[in-house]
Amino acid sequence: MIESYDDAKEELKRIDHLIYVTLKYTRTVDVLFSVVERMVGCYELLVSALAKKAVIDKLIDEEPDNPITKAHEVSRIYANKMIKLNVDRYLLFRKLRRLEHDKLNEFRRHVTMIVEIDGKEIKIDIDNITENFHDLKKMMEFVEKTIK
Repeated sequence: MIESYDDAKEELKRIDHLIYVTLKYTRTVDVLFSVVERMVGCYELLVSALAKKAVIDKLIDEEPDNPITKAHEVSRIYANKMIKLNVDRYLLFRKLRRLEHDKLNEFRRHVTMIVEIDGKEIKIDIDNITENFHDLKKMMEFVEKTIK
């Protein structure tokens, strides 16, 4: 549980660097995609830490093997708005990274990755990925308070 949290903390440092250093200078969709990949990894570790805590607290019998089931269980057990938002984003990013994406304004400030999911167009740009990063940091704080 603590190990998963510590690994998530390290992943968060990498995401921070990608957003505030790499993305600032390269401004490519590939970097945005890397941020999404790293965020998925971080979310997986945080969800796993919360699931392990739920097992220890006897809120569930065992930690689910399937990451999607695990995410739904965590969302159900720790039912607050912030966890629900982040788990939903985690599930969306999991779908997003497997789909084809289009590029818009590459090498410019408003570089955008466009993906169509379930008939809905999703646009990922510097501003909203930074906002997602701050939400992820809030989830990280919640997990730290919960497991310690």
